[in-house]
Amino acid sequence: MTILNAFDDTSEEVIRASQVVDPVDDFPETVIATYSRVKFDYPLQHYPCDHIATLNTACAPIRIYRIDDEGASYAVYLSLIGGPAASGIMEGVMGLGARRFLFFGSCGVMDNDILSGHIAVPTAAYRDEGTSYHYLAPSAYVDIPTAERLAGILQDLEVPYHMTRTWTTDAIYRETRGNMAKRRAEGCRVVDMECASTAAVALYRGVEFYQYLYGADSLDGDKWDPRDLVEGHDEEGGAIVDLAFKIAGRLA
Repeated sequence: MTILNAFDDTSEEVIRASQVVDPVDDFPETVIATYSRVKFDYPLQHYPCDHIATLNTACAPIRIYRIDDEGASYAVYLSLIGGPAASGIMEGVMGLGARRFLFFGSCGVMDNDILSGHIAVPTAAYRDEGTSYHYLAPSAYVDIPTAERLAGILQDLEVPYHMTRTWTTDAIYRETRGNMAKRRAEGCRVVDMECASTAAVALYRGVEFYQYLYGADSLDGDKWDPRDLVEGHDEEGGAIVDLAFKIAGRLA
């Protein structure tokens, strides 16, 4: 038994989110989720919001807020980092009533043409993690069918972006030069820790999934360059969050 044998679509799950989470009346269908505390705090300070639900986890409560913007309502939360945690929380939020997810977070870049803060739209995610193999049959990549639509929205908004494959890994400190070279040869220009997992959950559960990443640290050089991986409260950071609401308003 290996991870390649983990996908089982012939029998039911022993536990589902619906057994531990009760639906919330009028829960927004569209959800915006980030992995950055700074990016999560920004809309709570700049948009009208109400706390509507909490998912209790062993390490931290996941507080979910309703934010209204230009006549529409969205659920917003701060996800834990890593494929297993992000996917489990995603399942719980589906149990509350979500049907569409827009995730955004930082990524490492393997091509210095993607500058700090530049937007990358993943077209497929390399499955160098474990969670996706419980949701989809084994393959090297999980395709993201909504990438073209998201790119079209960014074009309409006149926001520059890069379309690229991403390398999703569970092991941030085992991103070796050899593996990086392989992923770059396959068209990966960025590396993240959740995309393959959350995309697989969405495909299996039949919900809409959109993802954009913004460049942070760089692996494209003789030495690792942290650039602005440690985020600050800056105007660019707010613009990346505001972009999420502009995109969400065009998804419904």
